[in-house]
Amino acid sequence: MASKQQQPSSPGSDMDERKRKRKLSNRESARRSRMRKQQHLDELVAQENKIKQENKKLREMIDGASELYLNFASENNVLRAQVSELTDRLRSLNSVLQIASEVSGLALDIPAIPDTLLEPWQLPCPIQPIFASAEMFEY
Repeated sequence: MASKQQQPSSPGSDMDERKRKRKLSNRESARRSRMRKQQHLDELVAQENKIKQENKKLREMIDGASELYLNFASENNVLRAQVSELTDRLRSLNSVLQIASEVSGLALDIPAIPDTLLEPWQLPCPIQPIFASAEMFEY
């Protein structure tokens, strides 16, 4: 038995030692691979959370802009109705003035209805470009 323990460099034991080292190396490599995989997964989860937060902010901004748009559109409709009503009143008053002028024989200066009231889409001033950038929408 003593002779078997003194032969550590036999070809069979070298193979066993190589297998053991290889298994150990493979285990360590697999452990590092699992760690890299877990780290990558953690990074992806963090990225997902960040994107979800950005999406939430964007949805809030879109909702706010939509609400503003609806408010402005509603106010614009009210103003258009008022312009229409006031234009009709002005026409009516102008016709009364015209009749009064003809009956009395006096020459009255009857103002004309401004074109901007008849055609509100034609602005009295030149159209200026509106400049916008993405930074305008950041809080």
